Amino acid sequence: MEPIVSHTQNLPKLVLTHASAPLTQAVEVMNEFGEKYELAIPCERALTVYVDKRELITLMTLGARPEWLVLGYLLNQRLVSGFNDIESITVDWEVGAAAVKTRSGVADLAQKTARRVVTTGCGQGSVFGDMMDGVDQLTLPDTRITQAELYAVVNAIRLQQSVYKTAGSVHGCALFAGEELLLFVEDVGRHNAIDTIAGWMALNGQDSAGKVLYTTGRLTSEMVVKSAQMGIAVAVSRSGMTQMGHAVAQKLGLCAIGRATNKRFVCFSGMDRLLLQPELAGAPLRAAA
Repeated sequence: MEPIVSHTQNLPKLVLTHASAPLTQAVEVMNEFGEKYELAIPCERALTVYVDKRELITLMTLGARPEWLVLGYLLNQRLVSGFNDIESITVDWEVGAAAVKTRSGVADLAQKTARRVVTTGCGQGSVFGDMMDGVDQLTLPDTRITQAELYAVVNAIRLQQSVYKTAGSVHGCALFAGEELLLFVEDVGRHNAIDTIAGWMALNGQDSAGKVLYTTGRLTSEMVVKSAQMGIAVAVSRSGMTQMGHAVAQKLGLCAIGRATNKRFVCFSGMDRLLLQPELAGAPLRAAA
């Protein structure tokens, strides 16, 4: 297993392993006619994260980009302020562990991780109780999205080759700059997918301005907060939105677009960030009386 090193200029080097693992496994199944055949199902692995030899949490993951996932998780939980706080992330699938070595430790780690909240959704996640603290201080960039760009995002996801199309049972998140797909990530839960994107953005010095997040899962409060912490002002989902997610998005001025399939969508908040082009939508669903 050869380590890889971040190459972001003017920052300390972060040493990472590259411990990817197979994403699917073929199993024998039987249908309603008693016929047996092989079917691919997504893999699921337990990855226990240790920070400076202290056990932090166990994440259930596909294992495609575990180092990015761990880094993004630490960033989104505000346990580190940037990847330069970390010296190395070493993943070993033989023992199912990720060892994080920081440069100066994590101040008040025990206190910060004392309250744990189990999150909603499949691929059940976990966030720490103070994650909502400081939300009012978050400032989002002046990102806009046109209706044409929104349709391009939805279409790009439709055409994307994915584990979901092969095996189902996973969630996906994607990062766009305008109509350009920068990164597509799948995992057993949407929280892992968005954390992986956060880790990739940090490692590659990605500016959040102009970026759009797409997720196949619901826009819950934790998904909205994570998007905002990443500096992303527009979040799109093919699913719906929760009441708490809506309240947080409204407070932050985040543009939350849900039920985005084909030419249909619902903009729940931050409507000023969406530049409408209704002529692209075709005939309205409800004919005038």
